[in-house]
Amino acid sequence: MPVLCKCDVRGFDMNEKTTTRRQFLRTAGQGALAAGLPTGALTRAAASGAKHGDMPYRTLGKTGERVSLICLGGYHMGKPTDEATSIRIVHAAIDAGINFLDNAWKYNNGRSEARMGKALRGKRDKVFLMTKSDVRDKKGAMRQLEQSLRRLQTDYLDLWQVHEIAPGHPERVFAPGGAIEAWVQARKQGKTRYIGFTGHENPKGHLEMLSHDFAWDTVQIPLNPADHHYLSFETQVLPELVKRKIGVIAMKTLGFGALPRSGVASSEECWHYVMSMPVSTVCTGCESIEALNRALAGARSFKPLTDAQRQALLARTKDIALKGKHEHYKRTARG
Repeated sequence: MPVLCKCDVRGFDMNEKTTTRRQFLRTAGQGALAAGLPTGALTRAAASGAKHGDMPYRTLGKTGERVSLICLGGYHMGKPTDEATSIRIVHAAIDAGINFLDNAWKYNNGRSEARMGKALRGKRDKVFLMTKSDVRDKKGAMRQLEQSLRRLQTDYLDLWQVHEIAPGHPERVFAPGGAIEAWVQARKQGKTRYIGFTGHENPKGHLEMLSHDFAWDTVQIPLNPADHHYLSFETQVLPELVKRKIGVIAMKTLGFGALPRSGVASSEECWHYVMSMPVSTVCTGCESIEALNRALAGARSFKPLTDAQRQALLARTKDIALKGKHEHYKRTARG
């Protein structure tokens, strides 16, 4: 398995590393399942965060940053028809103790970043700000970064992530002139403090990304009770992230709302299932103050699930999860 000894591209010989990466990809899933994530370890990690008022805080991996258990999702910032509503949601979230704000260059054709930038006037120092870029070459990524900084009305990000990684993408990211060079340059220039990546299609893409010799600060993955049964990031990727002390950002904890709508699990059960894992924060989209208040209530009422509660929830969600019906964002293959 590669040893992560630098927060930089190593300039390695591709042929020399091929065997190592293949070995990693072949054994990572098996190792994750063998190592498992015992409920006791999960609950100890989940219960370790301090609170800011009513909001639990946790440590973002090896960065040492303290972030709110709820991360305010950026995609939904561009959904309300009036900008004022989006701004009110951001202000209310910050007032409630949420300090982690998510976004991406592509969300709502830039409207999400622009609205968040307006909401953060005079409040930038109160938040840990993250956005993402989805191109795979250095030049395109740097162009998107500059656009994101202008929209967000800031000269730096706390976290910049390579967006929407799927199987096959990592080779392009790490190729000469690939996107990873933009991330390294941005950090050297002080335009981002930390570097991560995201994806929701298939855990294989994440394992490919992790097989490269790069010290990631964060990784964002879909986690919910259904994920455990189908193309599972929980069983295949999460143990490796915990092992490397990479900050885990959970997303799609409600399966885009499909799990609560199906009646097999409430929103609170889904949130608490994921919050019981060694995740740093749970990214939640809120298109209204009412939705924000529900997410806040979920964080404030959180108590780590017992093993019996966890197993009962997994049993309840197994049948609807096995074919990926409620996780339509996953794919077994590209196409």
